[in-house]
Amino acid sequence: MIKVDVFVKNKNWKRYISNPRNYLNNNLKYLKRSIVFLKRKKLSFSILLAGNYEIKILNKKFRGKNKTTDVLSFPYHEAFELKKNKNTNVYLGDVILNYNKINKKNFKKDFNKLWVHGFLHLIGYTHKKDKDYYKMSNIEKKILNKIKN
Repeated sequence: MIKVDVFVKNKNWKRYISNPRNYLNNNLKYLKRSIVFLKRKKLSFSILLAGNYEIKILNKKFRGKNKTTDVLSFPYHEAFELKKNKNTNVYLGDVILNYNKINKKNFKKDFNKLWVHGFLHLIGYTHKKDKDYYKMSNIEKKILNKIKN
């Protein structure tokens, strides 16, 4: 089971997804089906639905970058800890999504790309090296192909 807590900081999100928590909960099942080591755990994480202002502040404070971005992820565990963690109840961390970086014509498709990407960072996927990028990209595509937009 995967549980998500959703916090809406920017009200524009509701124009495209009236109940973000329900929307996400309906799609979380695809994560466990695609990532083997998650199957035996009860996981939780949070998503903050923000805008340019909020994400720029967080990006500067935590990453030293004074600019907006599309998604930020703050994992609670190191990747190697998560896989070895014997606890069945695990808090993964926080994902912040920027409303202003989503293509409004394909809103749900872009929204899904961002939250899945952020989630994968929470469980240890990165894209700093080419081989890591391809690995993360492949699992992302696998999940997104299962989600109905």
